[in-house]
Amino acid sequence: MTDRLMTIREMCAEFSVTPRTLRFYESKELIFPIRDGTRRLFTRRDRARLKLILRGKRFGFSLEDIRQLLDLYDRDQGAAQIARTYDLARQRLAAMEAQRAELDEAITELRQQLEQGAQTLAGFRSAAE
Repeated sequence: MTDRLMTIREMCAEFSVTPRTLRFYESKELIFPIRDGTRRLFTRRDRARLKLILRGKRFGFSLEDIRQLLDLYDRDQGAAQIARTYDLARQRLAAMEAQRAELDEAITELRQQLEQGAQTLAGFRSAAE
């Protein structure tokens, strides 16, 4: 992307977010648009930060985790940011895999219950005929 400034409408279109989302991230001091009266103008840095915020949220990171990672980047601690991101990502992946295992187990159990229910219903239908 270029260094040009983007309006809130352009940011919403570019990232498929609402103005409310952008204002929320601004209020949490995760992005820092330039204020021109009542207008918000977003820089290339804001766009990069928003992309990282949205990716972090998609992976289930908390806003506080995301803030800490962005702060490390702002302080030009690239190696520290990468190491911390890696650690958080490994923890999140382990949690997601555990959730998936629990979900897979619940799905299997529900399928078994549905199968038993179908057999019971079939028995009732046969007896009624």
